[in-house]
Amino acid sequence: MYIMRIHFFTRIFNAAKHICYLLLNDLTFSISYSLFQIEVQSVKIDCKVASRFAHTVMTSTALNKANVSQEVFFEVELPKTAFITNFSMEIDGQTYLGEVKEKETAKEQYEKAVSAGQTAGLVKASGRKMEKFSVSVNIAANSNITFTLTYEELLQRRFGKYEIMIRVKPKQLVQHFEIVADVYEPQGIAFLDTNATFLTNELLPLVEKMVTNKMAHLSFSPTLDQQRKCPDCDSTLVDGDFIITYDVNRAKDIGDIQIVNGYFVHFFAPADLPRLPKNVVFVIDRSGSMHGKKMEQTLEALVTILGDLYEEDHFGLVTFDDKIELWRPSLSKASQDNVKEAKEFVKTITARHMTDINGAVLHAVDMLTAAKKNSSLPDHSASMIILLTDGDPTSGEQHLPQIQENVRNAIGGNMSLFCLGFGYDVDYTFLDVMAKQNDGLARRIYEASDAALQLQGFYEEVASPLLLEVNLHYPDSLVNSLTNSHFRQLFDGNEIVVAGQLNDLAVDNLLIEVSAQGVRNIQITLQTIVSVEEWDVMFPEQEYIFGDFTERLWAYLTIQQLLDKRSASQHKDENITAEALDLSLRYNFVTPLTSMVVTKPQNDENPEDALIADKLSEGMKEVQLYNSHFLHFAVDGDPHFIIEIPEVNDALCFNTDDKPGTIFNLVREPLTGFVVNGQTIGDKKVEPGSKGHTYFGRFGIIHEKFNIRLMVTTREILVSEQGKHEELLWSKTSTVNMELQVAKDHSLTVTLRNTVKCVIILHKVWEKHPYHQDYLGFYTVDSHLLSQSVHGLIGQFFHGVKFEVSEPFQGKDQDKPDATMFVKGHKLTVTRGWQRDFRKDVKNGENVPCWFIHKNGTGLIDGKLRDYIVSDLFKTF
Repeated sequence: MYIMRIHFFTRIFNAAKHICYLLLNDLTFSISYSLFQIEVQSVKIDCKVASRFAHTVMTSTALNKANVSQEVFFEVELPKTAFITNFSMEIDGQTYLGEVKEKETAKEQYEKAVSAGQTAGLVKASGRKMEKFSVSVNIAANSNITFTLTYEELLQRRFGKYEIMIRVKPKQLVQHFEIVADVYEPQGIAFLDTNATFLTNELLPLVEKMVTNKMAHLSFSPTLDQQRKCPDCDSTLVDGDFIITYDVNRAKDIGDIQIVNGYFVHFFAPADLPRLPKNVVFVIDRSGSMHGKKMEQTLEALVTILGDLYEEDHFGLVTFDDKIELWRPSLSKASQDNVKEAKEFVKTITARHMTDINGAVLHAVDMLTAAKKNSSLPDHSASMIILLTDGDPTSGEQHLPQIQENVRNAIGGNMSLFCLGFGYDVDYTFLDVMAKQNDGLARRIYEASDAALQLQGFYEEVASPLLLEVNLHYPDSLVNSLTNSHFRQLFDGNEIVVAGQLNDLAVDNLLIEVSAQGVRNIQITLQTIVSVEEWDVMFPEQEYIFGDFTERLWAYLTIQQLLDKRSASQHKDENITAEALDLSLRYNFVTPLTSMVVTKPQNDENPEDALIADKLSEGMKEVQLYNSHFLHFAVDGDPHFIIEIPEVNDALCFNTDDKPGTIFNLVREPLTGFVVNGQTIGDKKVEPGSKGHTYFGRFGIIHEKFNIRLMVTTREILVSEQGKHEELLWSKTSTVNMELQVAKDHSLTVTLRNTVKCVIILHKVWEKHPYHQDYLGFYTVDSHLLSQSVHGLIGQFFHGVKFEVSEPFQGKDQDKPDATMFVKGHKLTVTRGWQRDFRKDVKNGENVPCWFIHKNGTGLIDGKLRDYIVSDLFKTF
């Protein structure tokens, strides 16, 4: 699959430039600009696919129509499996090219930027499939810039098809908008479909598609008027996903072999093979952290998966917390009665205590090994373990390398291990390595409403094994530099790909053999002789072919497999790293070992300004957000500050430790004079030796441009507008000019025209409580109209926060893992915890998982906490 997304947005250039580290992911395409007179003049996405290898060039031109310089941001989301190969910027006829270097060589520039306090964040990933490549550059008044980005990827066959997905979100009308895709498949195209979520009856005819036996050409190029939602609208219809799916013709033979310029590639996925029986043990985490929605979704998916087992399959169930429990001590045939009983057992599983991953997986291995020894399983059936967990081991063996070694020794190459990591509290790298060491793969399951579907979707990928022990053999005397040519299994809907290099360009014929074990212990052996000259005819010079694509496909596949081998190795192998690095540099690929350095236009402030593009792993969680409507903010409780980031289902939080009566500036926006200040209150009484708690008891809201002042306390609400005064009571529901809405004894909603919308929650405490008293909470609902100059204790985050979080590790608290966070040039140790959001439930609140920043948010907030203390509730700036 491959997706691309591009954003443009701008800000007035009023500060020193930054060195930036940038990144990539699953091809999604979208463009957005801010309202500072940046006009997108053209966007073109040109995708060429030759024998599954996709080469995409994205070109876009923007014009700064303002009379002042502006900083333009260009942001692209790429497939995690894609490698950037080139990037350039053309500004007023001058071209600035990217250069791929060893990552360590570029690292000095990154560290120099961090030490100087500049925003040097590594490029951040977002969502499930995308990593964001972004770049910013200062553009003079009435000047234009053209960005060109090139990246390459081998399309993977899943569920019997290849998929190209282009997400288009321009956010505005584009003068010249075009998507072009050319597909060339020598095997012949079996089918090719297109779809788009935004296609109306008017736009549908604009998708032009021409498909012949081996070639397909697609284009979509709406005019400016055709993009409009209505004749007088400036908003665009083009907003969603443009999807291309296809497959190639397949026969029951040795597959498709293509030889070009001394390199060959072999695609193997024979048609109409009977399905092998499988033996699967599901290992399900039932530790306390799985409580609630995660456990509900897991059990829902497991019940469905059990119903999808074939009758010839055998299965077992292992559940674990700090204790290992089995549904039955041995595997059972997937008969109707057995499946029914297993479903009833699944419904009784509840979340409980700690996490013993080591013991659980070893129990599953023992079950499969014992079943094989006593001949209770079909001969040459496929055996596998599917592990699902949401956390690190906290019981039994907890040393991760030792667990990996134990599992590897126990499995001994006799079965496959697939690892599913639920959420972001799990150590994904640990699971990924353990799966690769045992002929499987890892997949992250995202905490979302469709988590059950994600689990079912993964199972469907491995539900139908077709062949075991697949070996593809090529004459040693004729070929070299082979990619992996042995595969433990082939699943229905997937494809095996092997590439290599010919020793002699003058060779005429190449003998190829494939052997594998099929159903009922049938040994399959296939042979063919490939004529090298014949393929010269198959690849004539034409627009569908992009140069030495077979060689680049070989390099791409070799690097991917070397990186997998490197991560799965128990001992660091410098030779593997050196080989992968050499190929990355030789073919200009941005991989985890390299960085692309682009020297930005020089100016007096920063004569050596540069940006750097990195590729990171799934084991890192990165976020890079600029648009404020993606973030929600809350200040509540003792006081707890929460920065919610819905786009990645995550949050940052910190507390403040202060004396009652302290007034903090929460938000200040100089252009309009909009200000929010909050004053803390304490408990009625504090026991000797105990720490007192503080809460917000009063808020002052000012909008100088509208001449509005609003004071909110736990007793009353005082409004002053244009010299007129009014008092509102919490005990009475009321509305003032549709801008203030009081929900009795519950909340106040404040809406200020073209500025902000926020909610203040009233927490009522029993009047005779010996310690506590009423207090307030503050929540922003919409703040995207505030300018880039907005600041304050929470206002500084209104236009985004850039951070990177490592995989979690064991901290001081057994139940709350720590992680390393890189934010605003600081390296912080943060803790996974939760805070409460009281908007929906004022009494109990709703738990919000978050990364907790210690010491009053030091490192996350600009400056120190005392910098935000003001002298008066209506202090303006």
